Amino acid sequence: MVSIFRAAGRAAPTPGTRRRYRLIELAVLFVATVAIVSALTFTSPWSLIELRSYDYLTTLDNPPLPEKGPVIVAIDEPSLAEIQHQWPWPRALHARLIDQLRAAGAKAIGLDIIFSEPAAAPENDDALQAALGPDVVLAGDETLITTPQADQLVRTEPLPRFIDAGARVGIASVGLDGDGVLRAMPHYDDSFAAETARAAGFSVPQPGGNSMMQSFGPARTYPTVSYYQGLDPEGFLPPGYFRDRIVLVGLSLQTAPDVKAGAPDTFATPFTVHTGRLTAGVEVQATILDNLVNGLSIRHAGMTVTLLLVLFGALAGSLAVYRDSNWWTAVAGALVVALFVFGSYAAIRFGQVFASPVGPSVAFLMVVVGQAGFDYAAERRSRKQIIRAFSQYLSPAMVERLAGDPTQLKLGGDTRTLSILFCDVRGFTTIAERMKNDPQQLTTLINRLLTPLSEEILACGGTIDKYIGDCVMAFWNAPLDDDRHAVNAVRASLQMLDAMDRFNEELRLELAARGEEPYGLRIGIGINTGDCVVGNMGSSSRFDYSALGDSVNLASRLEGESKNVGLALLIGEETARQAADAYCTIELDRITVKGRTEPSPVFTVLRERPSPEVLAKHERFLAAKYDGTLSTSDPLLDHLAQAIPALSPYYAMIRSHLP
Repeated sequence: MVSIFRAAGRAAPTPGTRRRYRLIELAVLFVATVAIVSALTFTSPWSLIELRSYDYLTTLDNPPLPEKGPVIVAIDEPSLAEIQHQWPWPRALHARLIDQLRAAGAKAIGLDIIFSEPAAAPENDDALQAALGPDVVLAGDETLITTPQADQLVRTEPLPRFIDAGARVGIASVGLDGDGVLRAMPHYDDSFAAETARAAGFSVPQPGGNSMMQSFGPARTYPTVSYYQGLDPEGFLPPGYFRDRIVLVGLSLQTAPDVKAGAPDTFATPFTVHTGRLTAGVEVQATILDNLVNGLSIRHAGMTVTLLLVLFGALAGSLAVYRDSNWWTAVAGALVVALFVFGSYAAIRFGQVFASPVGPSVAFLMVVVGQAGFDYAAERRSRKQIIRAFSQYLSPAMVERLAGDPTQLKLGGDTRTLSILFCDVRGFTTIAERMKNDPQQLTTLINRLLTPLSEEILACGGTIDKYIGDCVMAFWNAPLDDDRHAVNAVRASLQMLDAMDRFNEELRLELAARGEEPYGLRIGIGINTGDCVVGNMGSSSRFDYSALGDSVNLASRLEGESKNVGLALLIGEETARQAADAYCTIELDRITVKGRTEPSPVFTVLRERPSPEVLAKHERFLAAKYDGTLSTSDPLLDHLAQAIPALSPYYAMIRSHLP
């Protein structure tokens, strides 16, 4: 790409400089990404996004329920209909349930019901007190009341007489995250689930402050029976249903309410993201209990690990685009993000640690997308530079092709085989003398003439090297490869001659309309094919993309020689050889170019191919011309002039030069 910048008239960055620019861009992106993402991790919206990722990851598969987990006795619609008592039910009924569950072999019984006030009928409290014991846990509550004056923590517990009867007290309060979803494990050492587990004989460690609950499924995942069935297990349930099981009693509607409707003592859990349904509080307590007993809670990795992962994500992004960014980068980006997600999932499942994939994924994508933006902007700048640099040399279609794929550029003093064309206006000095008093008209005329000639060159894929007054220099096979450069150069020359005919006709009509003396313009064209040095030629302050070499000199000589043979087009030997499959090329003469000792054959192109007999006669004519035996009276001259009308001026000129 060095020559692109030079062709645009600007200093070209070296590969080392471009690499330094890229490293600087990546360094800026890396630092900015780490700073921005790290700052975002401290904001509430970001935390909620991370927690939502926790919901999806922990529910990606349904972890199986632990064996011998809690059984729920639900205060549900069938029970309300069967018992036919208005809620709250008589406490004597709860006492009867406790007796039945204990008789059925329940290990521990947890009532997710708060009995903080005396019953209207004292005998109900007496019956409940009589049924209580150390295997029963009653729910308490702890509420933080915030006022403008102060924050007050209010703790509500069962009646002292129930505690005195041996019942345990467990705080059933849970903490919700900012989006209203229950994920955090209770931080109370005497939580309802912990006390129920202890009543069943389990040793329960105090949960950490950053532990989160592992859910096992949506609402009604746990084995659940109706309250009225628990009152008569022998009549409604299989034998031994409650034996050696923890039984939790609480409100649990059979049809889980949705998020919009809501219901008392129901909560959104990680599974709500899939179902849109809430889970009963008693089932949440069962989940917390299983997390405590089986050590299944998930610990949040913490802010230090989160920031390190952000740093790692930004570093991975920098490595992904260190050399380049392309569509493979997008594939790699998707794989890396998937790897972050899988790694987070694996940490949850095998390490019981939640390290959110959001931070490293966003950091990775910010670096990759940011560098892709830099690369896109650089590509756009390069494209503009290419268009600006080569629009004066190439056709718009070829400029677009080159801008779309700059790798096709092979510039900077390469040695290449080119087909070079020179075109000059015949008798231009006479025309200039005629218009010496009207230089503007002369300029207009030459511009009008060079325009169609240039268009034909560009249309045939040529590169216009320069304009030298009324002369045009062009070449093929640089800067873009052209396997048929000789054929395309010849095709351009023939189309240029046709364009001259059309131009002369237009000029004739214009001059006739103005009453001026008509005149016509003629051109001479020389084409040669050979090795040249092509690249940016000139001084340090001004240069052009051009070609140099002996082949260029011969092309210029052929253009000048065309007027000496009376033809508009002469081509060199190599051009004739390469274009012979597409055009009829015929040898005319041999000329000696300055600096060479051997003469070079000169050819022209015929639009119509003569018969083999005529070509054979032309060969005899050339042999006689070369060995000096051709005379003005040779009948070959007249015969060939009639057989090949296009060469009749050439044969006439040869006759005029014979002794």
